[in-house]
Amino acid sequence: MMGPSRPPPDRMGELRRKTGLSRWSSLTMRAAFVFFLVGIAISVHWFDREGYVDHADGNINFSDVLYFTMVTITTVGYGDIVPVTDRARLFEAILVTPIRLFIWLIFLGTAYDFLLQKSWSRWRMSIIQKNLHNHIVVAGFGISGSEAVDELLERGIDPSEIVVIDQDHGRLEAAEKRGCNVMEGDASRDKTLNQVRVSRARSMIVSAGRDDTSILVVLTARALAPKLSISVLVRASDNEQLARQAGASNVINPVSFAGLLLAGSCHGPHISDYMADLASATGRVALRERMATHMEEGLPLGALQTGLGVRIYRNGKPFGFWEEEAKQILEGDLIVEIVGKPDND
Repeated sequence: MMGPSRPPPDRMGELRRKTGLSRWSSLTMRAAFVFFLVGIAISVHWFDREGYVDHADGNINFSDVLYFTMVTITTVGYGDIVPVTDRARLFEAILVTPIRLFIWLIFLGTAYDFLLQKSWSRWRMSIIQKNLHNHIVVAGFGISGSEAVDELLERGIDPSEIVVIDQDHGRLEAAEKRGCNVMEGDASRDKTLNQVRVSRARSMIVSAGRDDTSILVVLTARALAPKLSISVLVRASDNEQLARQAGASNVINPVSFAGLLLAGSCHGPHISDYMADLASATGRVALRERMATHMEEGLPLGALQTGLGVRIYRNGKPFGFWEEEAKQILEGDLIVEIVGKPDND
């Protein structure tokens, strides 16, 4: 039986694409490129210094060239040194002007990356966090997690009500294309779950890829949100009980479910189809869970008008429609019923 083990620390933050360069390496490369462009401008001005006039003393030396280059690139242009020949003016128009534009674009891009982007990301995240109420958190966007999200969307859930947590850029991009909120980070850590406001969520789906990691995510989430409905996917049957002890509300074993479908097919060719129909948003029937209404109190489960009642939960215990407890619905009962849906075209 696998026990939970905490994965190594990793990044957490907005969706982003890794460039392979650190921020300071990128800054160094940009600075080097700026110096290279400035060097070209200085060289052009120096070798064609005869095409310029200094109104102060009439003499153009290297310090004058350096000064003129800097005030030209920064677009200050005091007018004390000016180009007077056609060749000098042509150089200013077709060479120095593009250099000036490139340098300003580099400066603006650097200012955004190092100063504005972080503030913008924090502001954007605060707006998203402010609007996160009664949402669904999906920890892990692998095959099972992505299929769960697709099923939720098929059932009419607004993608803005779904928050996907993963550490893989490709998976997060796929979730973002579906319209979901995304968070790059480790879902087994308090900080990540607090960022997605797990305490205000209505439910959480955990499919982290490994049973031990999934169980650790459940433990963390349960500590932060004691009343949260948590569904977790485990692949080893001996980890199911461990997942429940960690605080999972629902434990799903895909191997066991596949076995149920296979076994059901042996008792009739349509049983497995009907079971899959119940679980799918595109089926003709669906399972619905709701609280009993005041008008239904005292009625037997079989007398429901909204659907076919199959089970009630009373004080956390399940009772089937054939059992004595189901002959009278009481206040506070949770009803599970099968409801029909219009034919899908």
